[in-house]
Amino acid sequence: MKTFLACLLILAISVTLSNASCFMEPFKSGNSGDEIVGCTDLEGKLHEFGSHWKTKDCWDCSCSREGIGCCTSYVTPVSFDEEKCEAIFNKLTCSYKVVEKADHAKECEVNVWVG
Repeated sequence: MKTFLACLLILAISVTLSNASCFMEPFKSGNSGDEIVGCTDLEGKLHEFGSHWKTKDCWDCSCSREGIGCCTSYVTPVSFDEEKCEAIFNKLTCSYKVVEKADHAKECEVNVWVG
C-alpha cells in the first residue's frame, strides 16, 4: 500500500512539473504544383513534412501529415515572491528573468519552473 501511495505521489508531482503549453493545428496542405509537400502555418508559410522551426513568439513547431504541432520553447516561473518580484519575458532569448520590482538589477529566487 505504501508503494502504491508513493507511486501516486510521484505521478502527481511529475504531471505538475511537466506543464508545457502545446497545441496541434490540424493538417492544411501545402502544395508545390500537384504534389503535397508539407504544412501551411498560420502566417501562410510552407513547411516540409518532418521540418522543425521556432516562431517569433518562442514556439517550437514541427510539421507532420497530422498537422503542425507546437510547444513553448521556454520555462515559466511559477513559485516566487510575487509581492517583491516580477517575471519579465525576453522574446530575443525566449526566457524569463525574475527580478525585484524596485530594482531590476537584483534577481529573485524561483522555487519552481514549469514548461
